[in-house]
Amino acid sequence: MSADSGEAARRPVRRQAEIAAYVVEHGTATAHELVEAFGVSLMTVHRDLDALERQGVVRKYRGGVSAQPTSVFESNVAYRLNTAQAQKQALARRARELVEPGMSVMLDDSTTALALVPMLEDVRPLTVATNFLPAISLLTAMPDTQLIVLGGIYSPTHDSFGGVPCAEAVEALQTDLLFCSVSAVSGTHAYHQEQEIVLVKRAMLRAARTRVLLIDNAKLRRTALHRLAPLTGFDLVLVDDQAPADGIAALREHGAAVEVVAV
Repeated sequence: MSADSGEAARRPVRRQAEIAAYVVEHGTATAHELVEAFGVSLMTVHRDLDALERQGVVRKYRGGVSAQPTSVFESNVAYRLNTAQAQKQALARRARELVEPGMSVMLDDSTTALALVPMLEDVRPLTVATNFLPAISLLTAMPDTQLIVLGGIYSPTHDSFGGVPCAEAVEALQTDLLFCSVSAVSGTHAYHQEQEIVLVKRAMLRAARTRVLLIDNAKLRRTALHRLAPLTGFDLVLVDDQAPADGIAALREHGAAVEVVAV
């Protein structure tokens, strides 16, 4: 795929994320408002809204859409791909330094771990296991990389595989490294908004010798429903330097091994 065709393929995803953000900000929007706001045809707007409704981000009604709850919106992969990009790149660059040829690496379905994938191209040989379809697509093109696809129940909202079948596939492995992220972090624990995602992430934590948590600063200001694991259960917590100093101090106060990464 050429750079131009790759950019063209990503354009609808970015536009849909921007439309979703617009709807969340305003609460509701009509299709004609979105035509004016984004400079596209009415047919394109309806296609984008259909895609966002399938992903659970918006609810369509006659002539317009309304936003789903914020927690649902923040789970959506189209939204996550377009947030905190500089922070995710910085965290991924530091994570890349931990990977050596011959290792086995597990990646969860976070867009933070996804940022690491292109940086692995020159690490050969390498074994990578993941349940995240965008990561799988990138890894299939990498030479000398053994890809283990962690299958299960496909979720369009997350663009990944999950459920009990995925957790069982994870539990059959033991990898050198795990890179993962979460919805929110307190001083003592990592949390995620969705129970079915927690099921797979916990299996990943059990299946890795070294567990690395990647969190951008926004995760320190959020809350989420389900407790995933204590921060002391991670061997290393990487957080970007835009996180508040008191938030970082709280993580360290409770024993987490925290490293601050410059953006």
